[in-house]
Amino acid sequence: MKLDEIRDNPGARKKRMRVGRGIGSGKGKTGGRGVKGQKARTGVAIKGFEGGQMPLHRRLPKRGFHNIFRLDYNEVSIGDLDAAVKAGKLDASQPVTEAALVAAGLLRRAKDGVRVLGSGELTSKVSLEVAYATKSAVAAVEKAGGSVVMLAVKAEEAAAQ
Repeated sequence: MKLDEIRDNPGARKKRMRVGRGIGSGKGKTGGRGVKGQKARTGVAIKGFEGGQMPLHRRLPKRGFHNIFRLDYNEVSIGDLDAAVKAGKLDASQPVTEAALVAAGLLRRAKDGVRVLGSGELTSKVSLEVAYATKSAVAAVEKAGGSVVMLAVKAEEAAAQ
């Protein structure tokens, strides 16, 4: 095969329709736009237009709001942590932080902090340094002999003083 012999598959490239080039072309005169009216003209954007009646999206009431101060947390379960420790991705002797979880591949990227959820079993002793942990997660970690330090709770206490 030579470079000058390379071709597309037959029918892979379709020629564009040239409209308004005489009645013999099949798309002459009105160019496939039908007859007269607003849609036959150029620059038409009718999307939500209802003939002058108040459009539906403006008739309906506005609801709710978007809290710009809301924090977005990563969530990790106790079962995921245990699986990562058993697989050797997490070092149980080191404190488990957000950076360690990202390096282990449990989180894609660091957000505003990590929430640890209590689903699953934990067999290895780990010390967690996370934003939040549920009561069941704290109980599971302490039952396995580990400890939990909640960073968000510390920050709230410091702000309160």
